[in-house]
Amino acid sequence: MSRPRVAVFASGGGTNFENLVRKQAQTGIDIALLISDYNEAYAIQRAINHDIDYIVVERSKYDGRADFESDILNVLKMYNIEYILLAGFMRILSADFVGRYPGKIINIHPSLLPDFKGADAIGDAFRAGVGETGVTVHFVDAGIDTGEIIAQVPVGVDPEDTLADLEDKIHSVEYQLYPQAVKLVLAKGEEDE
Repeated sequence: MSRPRVAVFASGGGTNFENLVRKQAQTGIDIALLISDYNEAYAIQRAINHDIDYIVVERSKYDGRADFESDILNVLKMYNIEYILLAGFMRILSADFVGRYPGKIINIHPSLLPDFKGADAIGDAFRAGVGETGVTVHFVDAGIDTGEIIAQVPVGVDPEDTLADLEDKIHSVEYQLYPQAVKLVLAKGEEDE
């Protein structure tokens, strides 16, 4: 059976993207495309290094979100993309966009949702002084970090941890959890067929 064709969306450094690329065979996916909304994202260099096609769709070049998302949807169709993995993509997708890929858009978030939603979850947890935070992989819905949870792993926050220490701990868990969660989703999808 052929592996599902996947697009990864990333806006920044792309460490989760690269991790998914390196583990795509064991995860059971074929990463066909990187989409970034930021021309300077280092994720693009990672795509080049791994000989993966990439497209930059800069939001600032569009009058509205509908046109921006329409162009992305056209590219996804051109590449026959079946699943979308968000890996540090700093744009909120519209309900219409999400509705085109029901149960096929997955995000990784650096907290134990529903706690610490939003763009600075690690910093928010650190400043709140919590003893535990974590990593969540979830389906994307029309809300912000509100979709059905696929997997979560707690991460302890030690009193002597700096913000950088906590970021390192979170990223280490992300690199293990994201591929495992994607594999779980694919296995469940095969059962449901």
